[in-house]
Amino acid sequence: MKRVRKAIFPVGGLGTRFLPATKAMPKEMLPVVDKPLIQYAVEEASAAGIEDFIFVTGRGKSAIEDHFDYSHELQQTLVERNKTKELESIANLLPVPGQVVYLRQQEPLGLGHAVWCARRLVEDEPVAVLLADDLIKSDTPCLKQMVEAYERTGGNIVAVMDVPREHTNRYGVLRPGRDDGRLVEVMGLVEKPKPADAPSTACVIGRYILQPEIFRELDRQETGAGNEIQLTDAMARLIGRQPFHGLRFEGRRFDCGDKAGFIEANIAFALAHPDIGPQAEDILRRFGRELKPAGAAA
Repeated sequence: MKRVRKAIFPVGGLGTRFLPATKAMPKEMLPVVDKPLIQYAVEEASAAGIEDFIFVTGRGKSAIEDHFDYSHELQQTLVERNKTKELESIANLLPVPGQVVYLRQQEPLGLGHAVWCARRLVEDEPVAVLLADDLIKSDTPCLKQMVEAYERTGGNIVAVMDVPREHTNRYGVLRPGRDDGRLVEVMGLVEKPKPADAPSTACVIGRYILQPEIFRELDRQETGAGNEIQLTDAMARLIGRQPFHGLRFEGRRFDCGDKAGFIEANIAFALAHPDIGPQAEDILRRFGRELKPAGAAA
């Protein structure tokens, strides 16, 4: 069983739900407290042992490349001003030369298409896929939890969480088999079913470990929900041919592709931040006192 060494980061989306903020800035560069979303995803991958980082980008995404590159002027200024802590904060995010590859998706044809674009860089190895929109706060990074499970099960693994049934039409949903409460056998996958048709409430979120056979399925270029090439549809065709499991990860997921979820993430990470946690708590208490009870007169 080959080790998971490579990760794909699909970052070619337009971020229309955050306009006008994302008109000139990639949504993956939106900051949660003091780090952009994409940095959280890269740090999570690095903690899981990932060695090669593949970014599938689009037009207007050069800020991501700049973020993971040297800024000689900035670093020199920080040195001259003796800003040791700030210097360490940017030095720690720089990958080893040759670890990072950027390629263009060119057309926004869906998540499956974005993953397929990286096929020649992955070749015959298992690969992780991380969606930066899904920010996960946990003691053990989510992808590391998945790699540990993969080392026991092999095959394909997706991160799953249980959601209210009325929300199943937002996710890929598992048809479960054996389930020990943490690791669930995947017997089928349905992309964004109506709540009445959902086979369970166990839904896939943006973390995957996939075998290279996924690219043969994506080679079909078949469209699914939303007339896009869906990764879920390609994964579903691997079920029964390879081991396939969902992992209920330890931690809390924040949907940072949604404005309310993004605000929630900033609050949670601010409260846990070693420098500003107490200040963030004071701010929330102050706003809490100012809020009127529901139904109160203006």
